Amino acid sequence: MLDDRLTEQRNPLSSEMDGFTSLELVDLINREDRLVAEAVSRQRMEIARTIDLVTEAFVAGGRLIYVGAGTSGRLGVLDASEMPPTFGSNPELVKGIIAGGYAALVSSKESEEDSPRKGAAEMDMCNVGPNDFVLGIAASGTTPFVHGALDRASHRGAKTGLLLCTIPTEEFLKKYEIVVAILVGPEVITGSTRMKAGTATKMVLNTISTGAMVKTGKVFGNFMVDLQSNCEKLRDRAERMVVTILEVDQADASALIDRAEGNIKIALTMGRLGIGPSQAKSLLDEAGGFVKKVFDRYEPGDV
Repeated sequence: MLDDRLTEQRNPLSSEMDGFTSLELVDLINREDRLVAEAVSRQRMEIARTIDLVTEAFVAGGRLIYVGAGTSGRLGVLDASEMPPTFGSNPELVKGIIAGGYAALVSSKESEEDSPRKGAAEMDMCNVGPNDFVLGIAASGTTPFVHGALDRASHRGAKTGLLLCTIPTEEFLKKYEIVVAILVGPEVITGSTRMKAGTATKMVLNTISTGAMVKTGKVFGNFMVDLQSNCEKLRDRAERMVVTILEVDQADASALIDRAEGNIKIALTMGRLGIGPSQAKSLLDEAGGFVKKVFDRYEPGDV
């Protein structure tokens, strides 16, 4: 196959897979999937830099905006949609844009990826600005919709990055603030980037968004202390967090969360320092929302 993109190369290990048994297919795909984590690890510095760029955007009042098509776009929307329930973030803080709109999440609209003009229009509709960071996701590296969006975002003053699964061109390296190239190699099914490339993309997006949330105070220790406790499972998780961190019983934890109107960080600060919700909120605001900073600054009885 005469195509320079790694995502379009033919994998010699799967060239006769149509004659494999079910177990041989499982073993083949599993062997290939083991390569993904190592490929992600080789881009650790670039991923860390991306976390810093996203964090800078959040601190400046900006957003993280994913732009993609097909599998790449769906993974971006998925990661964005998981931020509010996990970290209690504003739904506008992390946005996912997919070529073809939200209908493309459940039905194929792959032809939409061919229009750079439509990608640019999405940036205008989102009112992308200088405080935002826009990450294009294109496994093949060539999706016109994505590059059209990135060009317009850059023109509007936003910082831009590209996540791809093939060797980046010199143009890309010069053009974008960051390029993350996860070289997972040829897919088991030639060109099927929903496989290794998709797995790699999800790993990278999880790492970027989680890292930025940690660095903006959404996590205490390894607890998601900004989660929305709006269902039984999450309420139970919230109570267990308060029990573990403050070393109180569940009834006391539940009472603190109720007094804090469901805000776990306020509940923790109240319980730790023996203060009311308004004072707890004030201390958290002064600490930029970091529970750790409040706990490090104050002992019970200090306020």
